[in-house]
Amino acid sequence: MTQLDQLTISGVECYGYHGVFDFERREGQTFVIDLVLGLDTSRAAATDDLRETVHYGTLVDDVKAAVERDPVDLIETLAQRIADVVLLAQRVEWVTVTVHKPDAPIQATFRDVALTITRANGGTERD
Repeated sequence: MTQLDQLTISGVECYGYHGVFDFERREGQTFVIDLVLGLDTSRAAATDDLRETVHYGTLVDDVKAAVERDPVDLIETLAQRIADVVLLAQRVEWVTVTVHKPDAPIQATFRDVALTITRANGGTERD
């Protein structure tokens, strides 16, 4: 099997109403999404044809829409939703999704809360 290439998209800011607390559902907050996609880009490189790779502009629109639609309690659920959306893109074989929740309701000074998952077409990818 050929080693896959990696396409990274970092820092996609979205506004959502996810969380277990009523005020999170009412007021919402910023979520930041990082993606790493595993795909073979050799055909796109050889043909210089966008149709032979992932259109990351469209993909980001789809991810943003997934974050901004109906609320969920957990970032675990949100990360899975995003992974499911990305894996629908033709040519993507696996994705690593990181959901950052920098405004999480924690009563301490902190920089970020983040969850990272990796999923592959056909199930979970494990190291």
